[in-house]
Amino acid sequence: MDRVATQLASAEKALATLHEALAMPSSVVVRDASIQRFEYTYEVCWKALKVYLADMEGVAAASPNQCFREALRVDLVSPEEAERLLDLSRDRNLTSHTYVEAIAEQIARRLPDHAALLTHLLVAMRVRVGPACR
Repeated sequence: MDRVATQLASAEKALATLHEALAMPSSVVVRDASIQRFEYTYEVCWKALKVYLADMEGVAAASPNQCFREALRVDLVSPEEAERLLDLSRDRNLTSHTYVEAIAEQIARRLPDHAALLTHLLVAMRVRVGPACR
């Protein structure tokens, strides 16, 4: 349970930085910073899910997409949320191409929805592990 608590706390801190960037007045610099924060938030969130699945559900998952599919299988997320998580994963893979203005703008427009979805995922894990994991 300690591993899950540690991973969830790290994910929540990263997500808070993404929300902070998204609340700032819009500019190219804020857009780029938000995308960078999305990248590391995505990484820490899927890794928290991986630890949660292993420690709490007894499920081994090696990749982000496998973790998202397993989250659906254990009823942590709905089918629609699982599909959105896979879309989020595709956007994460595109972030290496944000030097292309159109791609950066497309990803930036989706960041508020991505942040909300990751928030929901972390809350769902917190609910499942209970108050002992605070």
